[in-house]
Amino acid sequence: MGEPMSDRLSALLPTHREESTASSSEVSSNENQLRIGEKLVIFLTKEIGKSSMGTVVYEGSYEGTPIAVKRILKSHHEMADQEIKNFEASAHHQNVVKYYGVEQDRDFIYLVLELCDCNLSDLIEMPSAASLNQYEYVSKDDHCNTISITSSEEHSELPKNILEDAELWDDNKRATPLLLKLIWDIVLAIEHLHNLRIVHRDIKPENVLIQKQSSSFHAKLSDMNISRRLLDNTSALSNHFSRCGTTGWKAREWLLFERQTPAMDLFSLGCLIFYCITRGIHPFGDHDERNKNIKEENVKNMFLVQDFPEASHLISLLLQPVYWLRPEASEVLHHPLFWVAKKRLFFISDFIDRVSEDSILSAELESAASTILGTERIIMVNVVPNSNKEVDTEIITHISLSAKRDYKFNSIRDLLQLIQYILKHYEQLPRDIQILVGPLYEGLDDYFTRKFPTLLMTMYVVVCTHCKEGLFSEYFERNLKLAS
Repeated sequence: MGEPMSDRLSALLPTHREESTASSSEVSSNENQLRIGEKLVIFLTKEIGKSSMGTVVYEGSYEGTPIAVKRILKSHHEMADQEIKNFEASAHHQNVVKYYGVEQDRDFIYLVLELCDCNLSDLIEMPSAASLNQYEYVSKDDHCNTISITSSEEHSELPKNILEDAELWDDNKRATPLLLKLIWDIVLAIEHLHNLRIVHRDIKPENVLIQKQSSSFHAKLSDMNISRRLLDNTSALSNHFSRCGTTGWKAREWLLFERQTPAMDLFSLGCLIFYCITRGIHPFGDHDERNKNIKEENVKNMFLVQDFPEASHLISLLLQPVYWLRPEASEVLHHPLFWVAKKRLFFISDFIDRVSEDSILSAELESAASTILGTERIIMVNVVPNSNKEVDTEIITHISLSAKRDYKFNSIRDLLQLIQYILKHYEQLPRDIQILVGPLYEGLDDYFTRKFPTLLMTMYVVVCTHCKEGLFSEYFERNLKLAS
């Protein structure tokens, strides 16, 4: 028979001193502080959070360093032991909360963890001066009815420097590079855990912590008490681990007591990305209806991201009810949602250079002209898609003369060539044309994305279908930097 769980916990305590016991737990001269052993001080008035299982997280100090202390009832020592093992296995990754050590007394186990500024829920639903702790998200559903969703939930008061610097959405309610960077951080953490064969099993906004260092924000995955490690030569956990997790964030196969695989984390990630993009809305509806909608494959609020094709495409993949159809974390990292402007434009340019006009790829792209160019196919009526209605006349006139060719405005390929020409000859363009399209890369990408929002993702889907591993393989390979 193996050693008792309490003995294994004791073995994790510092070896240079005796185990902390009830007698070594003492309230200092300041009644708001509790000292555990020689290193740990808990600030009892600075509670960060708590759970229904009696776990409380406080701010504290460990050898003089500000930290977070997770206080766990000793009756839950197995949970604490499991979390310690998971933290130790996943150590040294910038997007997983750091674990510094463990202390205990007669009643509690204390995990000493990295201190962060807030969690993702606080950040996404934070009040702003403009909204007075209330925002309104307006969109249209499938029947073109205007939908207004208002949130006024109370969240922790955030530090002033977080409120001032956390610009998460632009004026068009699109995710900013900062928000996409935080999502990218979360995917990196999931990829790291999955490479270690650890399934997190409780990915949700409250378990993603946000830390600001100088002017940079970082997201870190935390709370691994129900995370489990896959055994060697296995691809799923046993159903013994089914009765836990958080309502509304568990995958369909988990709710139906089917196979538990790392793909569960990718489903939760899809919910999380939707939540971030829509400023705190869940794809499967209100709290009480989420599990039912997940089981019934009813993504109730998907229409809210229909005007953001990159996010809509990725979220749809991650929320696949069939778990083996979901992408792995490593695949998510090279999705166009995370591509910077330069990479998006180079993808368009490379398509022109590498794909012949009479190829299957070009034909399939042209078949989507009505969608890309913003027109509708009307039966018995001749509707000609026309990009000339979208691109400024000054740009078309100048480039037609400079390139010595006429552009067919019902041709997607000609639109791509127009974009490529501007990209390659930007510095030679007249100043008034540069002002129209904006700065090279960021401005140019924004100009054509606003005019033709479905262009890039339509191209991406065509390429994925026909030559993902051929002409465009570099766009599907892992890059250590944010999709640069």
